[in-house]
Amino acid sequence: MGLQTSSFTDFLASHSPGLLPGRAARGVPAGADQVTPVPGQAIRDLPHATTIVAAVCDGGVVLAGDRRATAGNMIAKRDVEKVFRSDEFSGLGYAGTGSVGIEFVRLFQVELEHYEKMEGRSLSLEGKANRLAWMVRGNLAAAMQGLVVVPLFVGYDEDTGQGRIFSYDVAGGPYEEQRFYSIGSGSLFARGALKKLYFDGMPAGDAVLACVQSLYDAADDDSATGGPDLTRRIFPIVATITADGFRKLPDAESGQIAEQVVQERMARPDGPPAPLRNG
Repeated sequence: MGLQTSSFTDFLASHSPGLLPGRAARGVPAGADQVTPVPGQAIRDLPHATTIVAAVCDGGVVLAGDRRATAGNMIAKRDVEKVFRSDEFSGLGYAGTGSVGIEFVRLFQVELEHYEKMEGRSLSLEGKANRLAWMVRGNLAAAMQGLVVVPLFVGYDEDTGQGRIFSYDVAGGPYEEQRFYSIGSGSLFARGALKKLYFDGMPAGDAVLACVQSLYDAADDDSATGGPDLTRRIFPIVATITADGFRKLPDAESGQIAEQVVQERMARPDGPPAPLRNG
């Protein structure tokens, strides 16, 4: 504990680098410099998480994700959680290799808690986004072998009283997105749906509904994205981050919204139309 650093990731890298995300999967023991390649088929067979969406709402931001994980062309798991609380005023979801993604989430949670304990204050929202970018960049070698993880980070900015969204590429980033964004294999379809459904200043309830609608559209066109499973009672994970903090919707509440969407799609399979305004 002689290394007094506010970054838990730096502390871990100096003492047990083999515990960093992606290292164990690459076959790198603690303190080793050489990378042992992992067979390509083994990587393709690992469970991969898919679509995450986020939308800025009035006084905060909404984050939602589907529940499916795939391994190649097979469904590996139907009830994966891809949306997590990172601290009181922020959250993140991930797309990519499931095992590495979970390591990222857990390490990032500890990173923010460790910083607050060492410095006596929490990081700014931009500071949190930059810390996550540094962690993503550290996984670049594993990503080049196929162990790709891309997060979507959102939070409530206490200085401005608004929600903000940050996306990343495999080399880090971050990039601040405006209004709404999505990542994962179904992201193009989800983002296309949000283009038609989103409007500035949406109440949180409307933003939640728009995100669930967009996930339904992603599942409709992308086989790796899972839609609401009414039989198994598996519904999207949805969270809101506002001045009141991070709130994950209970299963009953998210289930009610998902059932509403499914019921509406029975009459209109392509979803609600966006109104055209002339003049």
